[in-house]
Amino acid sequence: MTLSGPLTGGCHCGAIRYELSGEPMHHALCHCTDCRRASGAPMVGWAMFPEDALTIIQGVPREYASSEHGRRYFCGTCGSGVFYRNAKNLPGIVDIQAATLDDPDALPAGAHVQVAERIGWMKDAHALPEFARYPGME
Repeated sequence: MTLSGPLTGGCHCGAIRYELSGEPMHHALCHCTDCRRASGAPMVGWAMFPEDALTIIQGVPREYASSEHGRRYFCGTCGSGVFYRNAKNLPGIVDIQAATLDDPDALPAGAHVQVAERIGWMKDAHALPEFARYPGME
């Protein structure tokens, strides 16, 4: 995957802003229980980059020790999750919550991971009816 320029992103309220340079190592949709519970979503898209590709250009994310070595970073104002690091298992690497990118379409997901922990109904979620907006409000 070749990007045309740096990617930018941030939290919901705008208190945290970041920039990514270089190429992502990969982008996967994680179905693990930890990611689901931390995000409140059925899966989380994670784009993996070398640590030095990330520049926080505004704000200071809060850190949460979600496991012995895992550290989740989020906005202390709005609560949006933005980064994940694990110095033991993924040294020199940072995962970015891909939905926090200003242009999430710029970095398509390439795989589903941790599907052993996937919520059962997510396997066929692509087959559900679709609506451009909330039903009845289109």
